[in-house]
Amino acid sequence: MENVDLVVLRTLLDWRRSGKRALLATVVRTWGSSPRPIGSIMALCEDGSVVGSISGGCIEDDLIRSYGASKEFPSGPPQFLKYGITADEAHRFGLPCGGTLELLLEFEIDVEMLSQLVQQLSSGLLVQRITRLNDGVVQLSKVNAPEALSVSSQELRNTFGPEYRMLIIGAGQLSEYLAIMALFNGFNVTVCDPRAEYRGSWKVEGVTLTSEMPDDVVIAMKLDSRSCVVALTHDPKLDDLALLDALQTKAFYIGAIGSRRNSEARKQRLIEHFGHTEESISGLRGPIGIYIGSKTPPEIAVSVMAEILAVKNSVQLPRDMQVAIAKGGAGIKQDDPGTLSCGI
Repeated sequence: MENVDLVVLRTLLDWRRSGKRALLATVVRTWGSSPRPIGSIMALCEDGSVVGSISGGCIEDDLIRSYGASKEFPSGPPQFLKYGITADEAHRFGLPCGGTLELLLEFEIDVEMLSQLVQQLSSGLLVQRITRLNDGVVQLSKVNAPEALSVSSQELRNTFGPEYRMLIIGAGQLSEYLAIMALFNGFNVTVCDPRAEYRGSWKVEGVTLTSEMPDDVVIAMKLDSRSCVVALTHDPKLDDLALLDALQTKAFYIGAIGSRRNSEARKQRLIEHFGHTEESISGLRGPIGIYIGSKTPPEIAVSVMAEILAVKNSVQLPRDMQVAIAKGGAGIKQDDPGTLSCGI
């Protein structure tokens, strides 16, 4: 599944290329609680078709009623539109109590500029879209790091990034479930496993499957701040070197499956045999996941995916949700293979 923003922009491009009128709505400000974050986008076609989301659905419905299937579809420079200013409006539009959001609506989206944006994003570039508010003229600028949306009286600046990437080491059953969830959340997923017996039974479509050694794949992927690495083989020969190389990158999440005891043994191997210190491997996560009492591969995958998304979204999880702390508090024995084999 593609990055949500790219899906919206690609669909909008298809509409415009076919000669249809359409608008692009962007959440530019919020006050109080808001169902969607600043920077969220949706596109609305003149026939009432919609892609993307800026609320829980009620505001989309109102925009469809106002502009969809309209004989006089709006045109001209961008317009600001506020929802949820009063308590009655907040209730009407399904906004949380006190919630208010402001949209910027853009009309007559230029096909050439939109095509360039979609092409650049599809190529993995990070692009800032700058919209001049007095006339709607758009300029594209390549950037090196993500930037928060900004809006002034003259322009809107919104940064669109390439897909988040996930590298999974190992092609076992747990990897299949995690890959499915990652795809569902818009990640571009690569699975590497030099073991033919595991690759032969792989069933998940939309994933890049490679037989290269994991450490070679880590280097080749040039992992950045929108990348994560998850080692799921339990095999030090496959996991350790790849994890070491990953720790030298800006990947936002690096973790390996295993019990508390196995995770501690891994850290000691890296320190004793590869000259690392506790500080230099502090970015390595393990046991991975959040504690939800997982027992089966799909449950474990949910746990791991939840932690990855929390880190991606800069959410600090409570200590009692960490696997090692939760299990330690529950009095689970270290040598209980039935509950600690995967560290979840």
